[in-house]
Amino acid sequence: MEKYKCELVEMLVKAGVLTFGDFTTKSGRKTPYFINTGNFKSGAYLEKLGEFYAKTIYKSLGCEFDALFGPAYKGIPLVSAAAMSLYRLYGIDKPYCFNRKETKDHGEGGMTVGYKPKEKDRIVIVEDVVTAGTAVRETVELFRNIADVSFVGLIVLADRCERGTGSMSALDELENCLGIRVFPIINIYDILDYLYNREIDGKIYIKDEEKAKIEQYLQAYGAKTRSPA
Repeated sequence: MEKYKCELVEMLVKAGVLTFGDFTTKSGRKTPYFINTGNFKSGAYLEKLGEFYAKTIYKSLGCEFDALFGPAYKGIPLVSAAAMSLYRLYGIDKPYCFNRKETKDHGEGGMTVGYKPKEKDRIVIVEDVVTAGTAVRETVELFRNIADVSFVGLIVLADRCERGTGSMSALDELENCLGIRVFPIINIYDILDYLYNREIDGKIYIKDEEKAKIEQYLQAYGAKTRSPA
C-alpha cells in the first residue's frame, strides 16, 4: 500500500477520527466502524489533512475547475484546508465556498458563504465519507437554487465501498446517475489491510473480532461492482 495511505490511516486512529463499535450512518445502516472528521481538532492535523486532499485534487483534476465546495458542517474545515494546501503546494489559487444550513435573509444574504458560484462554473465537492451518497445528492439539489453549475469531481477522504440506493456502489451510482467523477483518498480495504493486527502507539485497533464484524458488514452492504482503489 502507498506510503501516503499508511500515513493517513495512522492519522485517523491517532486523532480519534476512525473508531470502532456500534454506530448508525446517515443512511440508517448499523455499522461497526465510524469516521468522524469533526475529531480533527488541531492545526497540525488539519494542515496534513489539507495536503491529502490537495494532492488528490491535483493528481485527479489538475487545475481544471473553477471553485471548491464543502457541504456544511464538516465540509467547511475540509474545503478550507484543501484550498490553502492547493495554493501552498502547487500555486493553484482557487476560490471556495460552503453552504448555510438556513438561508440568510439579512446582510449579504444568500445560501453560500465565501465564493458566489456562477452559471457554468465547474465545481469540485470536498467531502469526508460517502456511504450511500445521500449528502452528495443533497448538495446537487442545493445548487439547483444557486446556479447552473457542473460538478467535475467529488473528493472523499474514505470510500466505505458500499452499495448506494440500488445494487451498484454508491460511488459508481453517483458517477453514473449524476455524472460526478469520484476520487477517494483511501477506502475500507486500505484501512483493513493496514490496521489488522498492527500495533500503533501500543494499541491494536483491528483484531480478529473487529475484522470479522467489518467483513460481515461489507457482506451485507458492500458493493460488488466497484474494485478497491
